[in-house]
Amino acid sequence: MLQWDLFPFSVTPAANLLARCVSRGALSQEDLDSASSRQCPAFSSHLHEAEQRIRTQRQLDQLQLEMQLLQTEKEDADVTHTFYLTRRFQILQMFCGHLQDVLKDQNNLRQRLMRPLGRTNLPVRAHLHRSVVNSVKLLLDFVETLGEKLKSVHSWIRTRDYLTQLDTSLTWLLAQVVELQTLSNQVLQWREVGSSLQSDSPA
Repeated sequence: MLQWDLFPFSVTPAANLLARCVSRGALSQEDLDSASSRQCPAFSSHLHEAEQRIRTQRQLDQLQLEMQLLQTEKEDADVTHTFYLTRRFQILQMFCGHLQDVLKDQNNLRQRLMRPLGRTNLPVRAHLHRSVVNSVKLLLDFVETLGEKLKSVHSWIRTRDYLTQLDTSLTWLLAQVVELQTLSNQVLQWREVGSSLQSDSPA
């Protein structure tokens, strides 16, 4: 005969723990009976509420993660979104088409660039040559006059600075003269006092 057949009604550790909880008032027999009849494995309403809170927190974390993903997708939309990528692809296609046209006309462009600039100047009619020469002279006179005016303006600015320095030096010199005059008056007074003391003392 097997060992578990000898004790058909042996108490498991879980049943022992539940019996202790019922005897101490942590659980009631009604809660155990209702838990055994329900599909939910929680034995009390507190455990059931805790499981609900944990499930709600998991759903909230999932929603926050999805929101962060959507925020990242929004921030990177100008790089990853098909609308912006389509626009950039169209601009790139236009640029490539323009570049292909330039490469097709490469020989013509090379010949135009190698052509001397003298041939591209506009011709001047014969009756306008004198006016062109006079205009060039007037332009040269204007440039020369402008250079002289600029030199005079710069020299006037330097002269103004020199006058300001001269005024400052003159003010300082006058202050020194006044101080020197005061010192000379004091020396004269001391000399008079010294001579009077010498005349009053016996020989």
